[in-house]
Amino acid sequence: MNRRSLITFIFIILFVIGGAYTAFFGLDMGGVSISPLTESINQGLDLQGGVYLVYEADTDSTGAQLDREMEQVIEIFRLRVDSLGLTEPVIVREGDDRVRVELPGVEEAEDAIEMIGTTARLEFIDPDGDLVISGNDVTDARVMMDGNRPYVSLELDSGAREAFAEATGRLSQLPEQPIEDRIIEIVLDGEVISAPTVEDRIGDGRPTISGNFTIESASELAALIRAGALPVELEEIRTSTITATLGEFALERSVQAAVIGISLLMLFMIFIYRIPGLVADIALTVYILLVFGVIVLLNATVTLPGIAALILSIGMAVDANVIIFERIKEDIGTGKTVRVAIESGFKRAFKTILDANVTTLIAGVVLYQFGTGPIRGFAVLLIIGILCSMFTAIVITRLLLRLAVKINTRKSKTLFGLK
Repeated sequence: MNRRSLITFIFIILFVIGGAYTAFFGLDMGGVSISPLTESINQGLDLQGGVYLVYEADTDSTGAQLDREMEQVIEIFRLRVDSLGLTEPVIVREGDDRVRVELPGVEEAEDAIEMIGTTARLEFIDPDGDLVISGNDVTDARVMMDGNRPYVSLELDSGAREAFAEATGRLSQLPEQPIEDRIIEIVLDGEVISAPTVEDRIGDGRPTISGNFTIESASELAALIRAGALPVELEEIRTSTITATLGEFALERSVQAAVIGISLLMLFMIFIYRIPGLVADIALTVYILLVFGVIVLLNATVTLPGIAALILSIGMAVDANVIIFERIKEDIGTGKTVRVAIESGFKRAFKTILDANVTTLIAGVVLYQFGTGPIRGFAVLLIIGILCSMFTAIVITRLLLRLAVKINTRKSKTLFGLK
């Protein structure tokens, strides 16, 4: 028996068991604190409950103009959702003129719906708290460049130019006053989104806002201002409230099914393949830890379709091991030694595993590219699962089998599933 290989094999098993324990129960030792996976993974709307809304824009715009208006709607929705203090909201465009909003964890559904659906209100307020102009007076807002410094340029309609010229002329005559007494706040739905200082009287209706902008931050500000100036009528065409009880029940049943299924699968693998079966169980555990680790690192959100994708990829991970072991058994049956059979079995199985996973990977990419909502979540977790599956099957399983061969000095074929 190769003692070094035995120690390495046992160390890997203990390491995997420790990782599984930490994943389920967390770790708090020596100043190191790791939360259980159940607390680290973002749960989707269907698991923790919340509100699901779909709005349709009532507009005749098409093409680039429609894209612009929908972008403004999404920016306004995002600003309002952020004010609710929600985590992991989903606000995405569906089709040409619809926006889907998912608000996980929302308890007061009616309040959230009312806040999301109300019309935007943009105001320009002077230091005395008086209204200078409103968002309806702004006909355009766009990003311009001064050398390599972006700024936001506005255009006011003719009716608002006189009021804006009067306010900026009055404030520009107070250079000795503190800056806070010479600003005009731009307020969207009660929140200040910009507070530029007035430097000069602006009588041509074309004020500009400069500062330490990046192109992204200037574009965001311009979009928010345009949203106040170009309100799009929105019709709420779908609303549903998913209770947390339903989500918790679904999650609990899914976890129970997964634990039972994986346990039976592990027993089956050991019964059929003996040592390779044990190796496959270890690799499968590594696979599960790896997948959930990637999910946490990517800050991805797990939904019920996502759980289905994980279970599907677990099946593919097991299939990969079965293909490898069957090839090894075939080669042992032809008279090859166990060591040689393992190497040749991996080579023969690799192409089959690669073909099967690549085709499924392509399907996952297509689903992500053209799907929406839960379909995209399914695709993301399927892609993560496939990549982790290939890594564990080709790298981890192979490493453990080589160690097992070195430990099994008698090269007993019975231990590798042959009678």
